Amino acid sequence: MNRLDAARRLVAHIADKLDADLSVELWNGEVLPLGRQPARDDLRILVRTPDTIGRLVRHPRLKTIFELYAGGDLDVLGGSPLDVLGRWEHLKAVGLRRSLDKKLVARAALPFLFKPRATGASPGWSGGISRLFGRGREDAELIRFHYDVSNDFYRLFLDPEMQYSCAVYTDGAESLADAQVAKMDLICRKLRLQPGDRLLDIGCGWGGLSCHAARVYGATVHGVTLSAEQLAFAQAKVAALGLSDRVTLELRDYRSIDGSEVYDKVVQIEMFEHVGLDNHDMHFEKVRDLLRPRGLYLHQATTRRATRDIANFRKPTPYQGVINKFIFPGGELDHVGMSVTNLERLGFEVHDVESFREHYVRTLKAWSDALHTNRAAAEAEIGAARTRLWQLYFALFGLGFERVLCGNFQTLASKRQPGPSGLPLSGAPRA
Repeated sequence: MNRLDAARRLVAHIADKLDADLSVELWNGEVLPLGRQPARDDLRILVRTPDTIGRLVRHPRLKTIFELYAGGDLDVLGGSPLDVLGRWEHLKAVGLRRSLDKKLVARAALPFLFKPRATGASPGWSGGISRLFGRGREDAELIRFHYDVSNDFYRLFLDPEMQYSCAVYTDGAESLADAQVAKMDLICRKLRLQPGDRLLDIGCGWGGLSCHAARVYGATVHGVTLSAEQLAFAQAKVAALGLSDRVTLELRDYRSIDGSEVYDKVVQIEMFEHVGLDNHDMHFEKVRDLLRPRGLYLHQATTRRATRDIANFRKPTPYQGVINKFIFPGGELDHVGMSVTNLERLGFEVHDVESFREHYVRTLKAWSDALHTNRAAAEAEIGAARTRLWQLYFALFGLGFERVLCGNFQTLASKRQPGPSGLPLSGAPRA
């Protein structure tokens, strides 16, 4: 059996089990349906070389798909990787390996098992993770790997305020830009920000929220980030808006802020994912020490769904493996129950928890569409391989939120004190 005939047999067998609504294009230009007829061919998975199949057969895991897509050996024609995931049933895809006829696959795979082509190094994280005595781990290099890519790259898919976190939609009809402003307003309202409040913005990113809190709500803001590229952008924004008297931004680890500095409010928007599970206590204790009594803390973070046996929660999944390797080295997600429990354990009173999972589905779709539209500019800015990895990252997380494997929550808490909290009895403002 030659390689083309073998590929046709493999695709036909997978199509029968997966029944996807898209097609596969082989290296000779032949297009085969990846589902039972009629499967559309407007969206196609391109298998660029015979050895692409060989690598998948020899190493059938998610990491191989990332490497093949990064190198261009696998490609998507007519859409993005996120569009592909919308063309098949998730449960069929998850159970595909178990449903295939192993003897048929083995016979068809035989022509692809020899003469593997040499492959280049993938653009993933190859460093270790250092620890700081008494202060958890060294995060600076991990942060720079993800954020010091290029400000111009992030501009290609983020909103004008450069908000790299979940937007808040009202009806889904508004633009990403409007939804991100709505998110910032909601955060400021939940914190009851008012003129004169001293706000610490941990992981201030490109400065959008810091500037919004100062310009619209009159707060005095101290923002910190570990990304030099973010800081340069954010400081230029502060100067352009004339907010230098109210917004101070630093290239600084928040753990180094002196305990004598006390804030009325602290906000952390999706920086927590970088902290690491073993450092959560240290994070919450530091935030508590930096707050005045009854000071408010707004904690927004992406989470994983809790496992039925919570003892298995730390067991790494293939999804975590590829994200840590190619996108977020050192990143770890907690579950929302862990966040709330740790806040209570470590000196906070929890007032409100709000889910934004479905908002993140929309946010990731907007980012994915924008990056797909601007992929040529992205490749010119950071290279084809890294652009492709980001496309897969958006697709993987989009699927995670769609399938309720991931969540995103805003949790409002205060530094615990006996007696009235000082918050209205009506609770936190809602989206």
